Amino acid sequence: MTVKVLLADDQALLRATFRILIDSCPDMEVVGEASDGAEALELARTHHPDVVLMDIRMPETDGLSGTATICADPELATTRVLILTTFETEDYVAQALRAGASGFLGKDVTADALLAGIRTVASGEALLSPGATRTLITRFLTSPVGTHLVPQERLADLTGREREVMALAAEGKSNAEIAELLVVSPLTVRTHIHRAMTKLNARDRAQLVVIAYQTGLVQAGRDNGTPAEAQNS
Repeated sequence: MTVKVLLADDQALLRATFRILIDSCPDMEVVGEASDGAEALELARTHHPDVVLMDIRMPETDGLSGTATICADPELATTRVLILTTFETEDYVAQALRAGASGFLGKDVTADALLAGIRTVASGEALLSPGATRTLITRFLTSPVGTHLVPQERLADLTGREREVMALAAEGKSNAEIAELLVVSPLTVRTHIHRAMTKLNARDRAQLVVIAYQTGLVQAGRDNGTPAEAQNS
Protein backbone atom coordinates (compact mmCIF):
# COMPACT_ATOMS: atom_id res chain seq x y z
CA MET A 1 0.00 0.00 0.00
CA THR A 2 1.29 3.45 -0.92
CA VAL A 3 1.62 5.96 1.93
CA LYS A 4 0.11 9.30 0.91
CA VAL A 5 1.99 12.28 2.36
CA LEU A 6 0.97 15.93 2.59
CA LEU A 7 3.75 18.49 3.10
CA ALA A 8 3.06 21.59 5.21
CA ASP A 9 5.93 24.06 5.36
CA ASP A 10 6.22 27.73 4.40
CA GLN A 11 9.63 27.18 2.75
CA ALA A 12 9.08 26.14 -0.87
CA LEU A 13 12.65 24.90 -1.28
CA LEU A 14 12.33 22.61 1.73
CA ARG A 15 9.02 21.25 0.46
CA ALA A 16 10.62 20.56 -2.92
CA THR A 17 13.48 18.70 -1.24
CA PHE A 18 11.09 16.58 0.79
CA ARG A 19 8.97 15.88 -2.28
CA ILE A 20 11.95 14.58 -4.27
CA LEU A 21 13.02 12.36 -1.36
CA ILE A 22 9.55 10.96 -0.62
CA ASP A 23 8.52 10.47 -4.25
CA SER A 24 11.74 8.50 -4.82
CA CYS A 25 10.33 5.75 -2.59
CA PRO A 26 8.08 3.22 -4.34
CA ASP A 27 5.85 2.92 -1.27
CA MET A 28 5.22 6.68 -0.81
CA GLU A 29 3.87 9.63 -2.74
CA VAL A 30 3.38 13.33 -2.02
CA VAL A 31 -0.25 14.24 -2.67
CA GLY A 32 -0.06 17.95 -1.90
CA GLU A 33 1.91 20.90 -0.54
CA ALA A 34 0.67 23.55 1.90
CA SER A 35 2.33 26.75 3.06
CA ASP A 36 0.44 27.06 6.35
CA GLY A 37 -1.88 25.17 8.71
CA ALA A 38 -5.13 26.37 7.14
CA GLU A 39 -4.07 25.25 3.67
CA ALA A 40 -2.91 21.95 5.15
CA LEU A 41 -6.42 21.35 6.54
CA GLU A 42 -8.03 22.21 3.19
CA LEU A 43 -5.71 19.90 1.25
CA ALA A 44 -6.06 17.14 3.85
CA ARG A 45 -9.83 17.19 3.37
CA THR A 46 -9.31 16.95 -0.37
CA HIS A 47 -6.64 14.24 -0.51
CA HIS A 48 -7.09 12.36 2.80
CA PRO A 49 -3.36 11.72 3.27
CA ASP A 50 -2.03 9.04 5.58
CA VAL A 51 0.56 11.43 7.03
CA VAL A 52 0.86 15.21 7.20
CA LEU A 53 4.46 16.32 7.58
CA MET A 54 3.85 19.55 9.52
CA ASP A 55 6.20 22.42 10.31
CA ILE A 56 5.36 24.38 13.48
CA ARG A 57 6.43 27.91 12.66
CA MET A 58 4.50 29.15 9.65
CA PRO A 59 2.84 32.51 8.88
CA GLU A 60 -0.93 32.96 9.10
CA THR A 61 -2.09 29.63 10.59
CA ASP A 62 0.83 27.88 12.31
CA GLY A 63 1.48 24.17 12.60
CA LEU A 64 0.01 23.88 16.10
CA SER A 65 -3.37 25.22 14.98
CA GLY A 66 -3.18 23.14 11.83
CA THR A 67 -2.48 20.00 13.83
CA ALA A 68 -5.35 20.65 16.23
CA THR A 69 -7.90 21.21 13.45
CA ILE A 70 -6.78 18.18 11.42
CA CYS A 71 -6.78 15.86 14.44
CA ALA A 72 -10.21 17.13 15.54
CA ASP A 73 -11.83 16.58 12.14
CA PRO A 74 -13.87 13.32 12.12
CA GLU A 75 -13.38 13.02 8.36
CA LEU A 76 -9.60 12.86 8.92
CA ALA A 77 -9.63 10.23 11.66
CA THR A 78 -7.08 8.09 9.82
CA THR A 79 -4.71 10.97 9.02
CA ARG A 80 -1.62 11.23 11.25
CA VAL A 81 0.43 14.36 11.85
CA LEU A 82 4.21 14.16 12.10
CA ILE A 83 5.74 17.40 13.39
CA LEU A 84 9.04 18.77 12.12
CA THR A 85 10.76 20.93 14.72
CA THR A 86 13.95 21.57 16.68
CA PHE A 87 14.76 20.88 20.31
CA GLU A 88 14.76 24.63 20.93
CA THR A 89 10.95 24.56 20.68
CA GLU A 90 10.21 21.80 23.19
CA ASP A 91 7.14 23.57 24.53
CA TYR A 92 5.68 23.67 21.02
CA VAL A 93 6.29 19.95 20.68
CA ALA A 94 4.32 19.24 23.86
CA GLN A 95 1.45 21.42 22.64
CA ALA A 96 1.46 19.54 19.33
CA LEU A 97 1.29 16.17 21.10
CA ARG A 98 -1.63 17.39 23.20
CA ALA A 99 -3.31 18.56 19.97
CA GLY A 100 -3.07 15.02 18.58
CA ALA A 101 0.25 14.82 16.72
CA SER A 102 1.70 11.33 16.45
CA GLY A 103 5.30 12.41 17.01
CA PHE A 104 8.03 14.71 15.86
CA LEU A 105 11.40 14.86 14.16
CA GLY A 106 14.10 17.52 14.15
CA LYS A 107 14.71 19.36 10.90
CA ASP A 108 18.28 18.08 10.95
CA VAL A 109 16.98 14.52 10.61
CA THR A 110 18.68 12.24 8.10
CA ALA A 111 16.85 11.20 4.95
CA ASP A 112 16.58 7.58 6.11
CA ALA A 113 15.25 8.64 9.54
CA LEU A 114 12.64 10.90 7.94
CA LEU A 115 11.35 8.14 5.69
CA ALA A 116 11.35 5.66 8.57
CA GLY A 117 9.46 8.19 10.69
CA ILE A 118 6.77 8.62 8.06
CA ARG A 119 6.33 4.85 7.77
CA THR A 120 6.19 4.49 11.56
CA VAL A 121 3.49 7.11 11.96
CA ALA A 122 1.52 5.82 8.96
CA SER A 123 1.40 2.37 10.59
CA GLY A 124 -0.32 3.83 13.65
CA GLU A 125 2.74 3.85 15.89
CA ALA A 126 4.29 6.97 17.39
CA LEU A 127 7.77 8.45 17.56
CA LEU A 128 7.81 8.48 21.36
CA SER A 129 10.46 5.96 22.31
CA PRO A 130 13.76 7.88 22.27
CA GLY A 131 15.04 9.29 25.55
CA ALA A 132 14.82 12.84 24.27
CA THR A 133 11.12 12.41 23.65
CA ARG A 134 10.54 10.89 27.09
CA THR A 135 12.17 14.01 28.55
CA LEU A 136 9.82 16.23 26.57
CA ILE A 137 6.77 14.30 27.71
CA THR A 138 7.66 14.29 31.39
CA ARG A 139 8.79 17.92 31.36
CA PHE A 140 5.83 19.47 29.59
CA LEU A 141 2.82 17.16 29.52
CA THR A 142 2.94 16.79 33.30
CA SER A 143 3.85 20.37 34.21
CA PRO A 144 1.24 22.33 36.19
CA VAL A 145 1.03 24.99 33.49
CA GLY A 146 -1.13 23.98 30.56
CA THR A 147 -1.81 20.44 31.76
CA HIS A 148 -5.46 19.41 31.64
CA LEU A 149 -5.99 16.53 34.05
CA VAL A 150 -8.85 14.14 33.38
CA PRO A 151 -10.53 11.77 35.87
CA GLN A 152 -9.02 8.34 36.47
CA GLU A 153 -12.53 6.98 35.83
CA ARG A 154 -11.71 7.32 32.15
CA LEU A 155 -9.54 4.23 32.59
CA ALA A 156 -12.36 2.20 34.16
CA ASP A 157 -12.94 0.05 31.08
CA LEU A 158 -9.30 -1.06 30.86
CA THR A 159 -8.15 -4.36 32.27
CA GLY A 160 -5.31 -4.38 34.76
CA ARG A 161 -2.91 -5.67 32.14
CA GLU A 162 -3.97 -2.99 29.67
CA ARG A 163 -3.23 -0.30 32.28
CA GLU A 164 0.10 -1.93 33.00
CA VAL A 165 1.11 -2.00 29.33
CA MET A 166 -0.19 1.56 28.82
CA ALA A 167 1.91 2.85 31.73
CA LEU A 168 5.06 1.19 30.42
CA ALA A 169 4.43 2.58 26.94
CA ALA A 170 4.01 6.04 28.46
CA GLU A 171 7.45 5.71 30.02
CA GLY A 172 8.86 5.38 26.51
CA LYS A 173 9.39 1.62 26.42
CA SER A 174 9.05 -0.18 23.11
CA ASN A 175 6.80 -3.20 22.59
CA ALA A 176 9.84 -5.46 22.74
CA GLU A 177 10.99 -3.95 26.04
CA ILE A 178 7.50 -4.25 27.54
CA ALA A 179 7.25 -7.86 26.36
CA GLU A 180 10.56 -8.69 28.05
CA LEU A 181 9.48 -7.06 31.32
CA LEU A 182 6.11 -8.80 31.41
CA VAL A 183 7.35 -12.10 29.94
CA VAL A 184 4.87 -12.06 27.08
CA SER A 185 5.21 -11.81 23.31
CA PRO A 186 5.52 -8.45 21.49
CA LEU A 187 2.32 -9.39 19.63
CA THR A 188 0.48 -9.67 22.96
CA VAL A 189 1.79 -6.24 23.96
CA ARG A 190 0.65 -4.77 20.66
CA THR A 191 -2.79 -6.29 21.17
CA HIS A 192 -3.10 -4.70 24.64
CA ILE A 193 -1.97 -1.34 23.25
CA HIS A 194 -4.57 -1.42 20.49
CA ARG A 195 -7.35 -2.53 22.85
CA ALA A 196 -6.51 0.35 25.19
CA MET A 197 -6.49 2.78 22.25
CA THR A 198 -9.90 1.54 21.14
CA LYS A 199 -11.46 1.78 24.60
CA LEU A 200 -10.06 5.29 25.16
CA ASN A 201 -10.77 6.54 21.63
CA ALA A 202 -7.08 7.34 21.22
CA ARG A 203 -5.95 8.05 17.67
CA ASP A 204 -2.60 6.34 18.20
CA ARG A 205 0.10 5.48 20.70
CA ALA A 206 1.05 9.14 21.14
CA GLN A 207 -2.43 10.09 22.33
CA LEU A 208 -2.46 7.03 24.60
CA VAL A 209 0.69 8.36 26.27
CA VAL A 210 -0.90 11.78 26.77
CA ILE A 211 -3.93 10.17 28.42
CA ALA A 212 -1.65 8.14 30.71
CA TYR A 213 -0.11 11.35 32.05
CA GLN A 214 -3.33 13.34 32.15
CA THR A 215 -5.11 10.68 34.22
CA GLY A 216 -2.17 10.36 36.59
CA LEU A 217 -1.55 6.73 35.60
CA VAL A 218 2.07 7.81 35.07
CA GLN A 219 3.69 10.80 36.74
CA ALA A 220 6.91 12.66 35.99
CA GLY A 221 9.75 12.42 38.46
CA ARG A 222 8.43 9.23 40.01
CA ASP A 223 9.51 5.62 39.63
CA ASN A 224 6.17 4.45 38.38
CA GLY A 225 7.06 0.79 38.20
CA THR A 226 4.12 -1.54 37.67
CA PRO A 227 0.75 0.05 38.41
CA ALA A 228 -0.53 -1.20 41.73
CA GLU A 229 -3.92 -2.13 40.34
CA ALA A 230 -2.46 -4.03 37.38
CA GLN A 231 -3.41 -7.68 37.27
CA ASN A 232 -3.09 -10.26 34.57
CA SER A 233 -6.14 -10.45 32.37
